[in-house]
Amino acid sequence: MRRKKEDAEQTRQNILKAAAKIFSDKGFARSTLDEIAKAAKVTRGAIYWHFENKTEIYKALHEDLHRPFIDMMFEDLENDHPAPLMQLREFTIKILLDLENDEQKRQSLTLFLMRNNYTGELAHLKEGHLAKKAESQNALAQYFLKAKASGELSKNADHDFLAEAWGCYIRGILFEYLSDTENFMLSEKVPKLIDMFFNMLHTK
Repeated sequence: MRRKKEDAEQTRQNILKAAAKIFSDKGFARSTLDEIAKAAKVTRGAIYWHFENKTEIYKALHEDLHRPFIDMMFEDLENDHPAPLMQLREFTIKILLDLENDEQKRQSLTLFLMRNNYTGELAHLKEGHLAKKAESQNALAQYFLKAKASGELSKNADHDFLAEAWGCYIRGILFEYLSDTENFMLSEKVPKLIDMFFNMLHTK
């Protein structure tokens, strides 16, 4: 029984891996279940065992991208760090540099940041995805709230706006990287770019 569950989960992951590449390369609307099945080396029946339709695969990819990020952030926030801005800096650099070794995550980010326009079959997902974005923003704001309490930021600093600014800054870095992964050297540029952002926040 355990082996069957493991095999089923592996099949699911193979489907998601194939879909991430095909969706990011061709876009959701132009991709087919037949292409995904062929790339994953499974039958259409195997796909339907795990997913009701193509949209459900898309939703699973978004959840697999969003949920680990949120979980990592909440786990990090539980640590009693003496310098919350430094804590967020380290967290930010880590999640960005991890992309170098995670092709599926790069493909999923390409899909959701650069190929997603919430039209047609995907229109009904927009509200849910925006809710997840808000969840991320609220979690990020906790770092800036902690920084205000520790004296790293002015008591008058707008923690919600700073969380939004962080999101805009990171999406800009991701867009540049995903547009040219061969020439945008994450290991070289990310620490410098992130330091530039955080250096502007310190009051001292």
